[in-house]
Amino acid sequence: MELRRLARYDALVLTSLLWFMAKFVRYLFPPLFEPFQAAFGVSNTATGLAFSALMTVYALMQFPSGVIADRQGPVRVIAGGAVVAAAGSLALVVPIPLPDLSVPLGPIETVPGEFLAVVGGMLLIGLGTGTHKTVAVRLLAAVHEHRTGRALGVLDTVAAFGGVAAPLAVTYALPDWRGLFLASVVVVAALTVLFVRRTPRHLDGTGAVAAASGDDNGIDGSLLGYLELIRPPRVALFVGVTVAFAFGYNGVIAFLPSYLAADAGFGLETNVANTIYSVLFVVALIQLGTGELTDRVGRLPMLFATVVAAVGGAALLLSVEGVLAVGAAVALFGLGCHGFRPVRSAFLMSLLPDDAAGGGLGVVRTILMSAGAVAPGVTGFLIDTQGYDVAFATLGGALVVSLALLGVIALLGGEE
Repeated sequence: MELRRLARYDALVLTSLLWFMAKFVRYLFPPLFEPFQAAFGVSNTATGLAFSALMTVYALMQFPSGVIADRQGPVRVIAGGAVVAAAGSLALVVPIPLPDLSVPLGPIETVPGEFLAVVGGMLLIGLGTGTHKTVAVRLLAAVHEHRTGRALGVLDTVAAFGGVAAPLAVTYALPDWRGLFLASVVVVAALTVLFVRRTPRHLDGTGAVAAASGDDNGIDGSLLGYLELIRPPRVALFVGVTVAFAFGYNGVIAFLPSYLAADAGFGLETNVANTIYSVLFVVALIQLGTGELTDRVGRLPMLFATVVAAVGGAALLLSVEGVLAVGAAVALFGLGCHGFRPVRSAFLMSLLPDDAAGGGLGVVRTILMSAGAVAPGVTGFLIDTQGYDVAFATLGGALVVSLALLGVIALLGGEE
């Protein structure tokens, strides 16, 4: 009987574990920036642009994956993305000799071919992992219709621990970082098989298996058709909130390990810096609470609470010194950023029609993730030209913009 009760949640568990692995593989890269720079002779700008390329491909997959899921069902899309991401990880297991590329990137003019091969693997990882979140939100909203906030809180909490595990794994795996990607291939393959076998039965009768071809709630299926969904003022303003927030968050997570360890930053030991970076993701447990509170007290109050916490953490990071104070600032920033995720998803799902939710959410996530994808490249350039403090102050300013836009939404009527 107990096993039967637990089986009701296997779709949630498997979807969350696959999202954990997607986050784990992506967040292996920021702690590897310094080893990459030492091994390949590339700059902050080059590593930042490489991560921006990964995130750009990730962002561009949001809309097509949502539209395909509206028609073919979420299981096929999520499983296919997992296979592509595993292929990208496999490409990083063995060094691939490529010719050097001559192009000005920051202080250097030649990018080593071996680093270009790493970037190629990163692009495949971005392509594969980009299919997951948009489709997973739609899947879990259908399976757990009356506890959507709680389910999305579980999804994002489990996944955030990929960010906890990644820097710790890098710390203990160096210098043999390629083995981490081989291990990820094995785990993703096993989870994908289980996901394909166990999840479809939960979707029978939910309308999430696959929509009939043709119109979706009056949407003609084109990008312009889905863009019509974000024209109402509340939706458009909230897209602005998510764009500004994504820019600030992605810039911080890309270069926080370097900021903490660099002499021009806080100058901490590498293992201490990576441990503090892990704290950013340990506090992701807050998502269970914010997801639950969203179902109980409403979305807008929780949006304000989480964004204020993120702004406060970013401000403290620019003004404090010492390991404990820096750790506390990172923890507060993480509480706000991770707490924001399930509330954001629940708010967006409440604004979009059910039968066009996949494509609609895909459009929104494409926009916000595109902003997030630009952030590492911009941040790396600012670090190389202006220094860490200016770069991180710019990222904090983006979070302040998101808070201001939330205020406008509240003045216009909030969730009504």
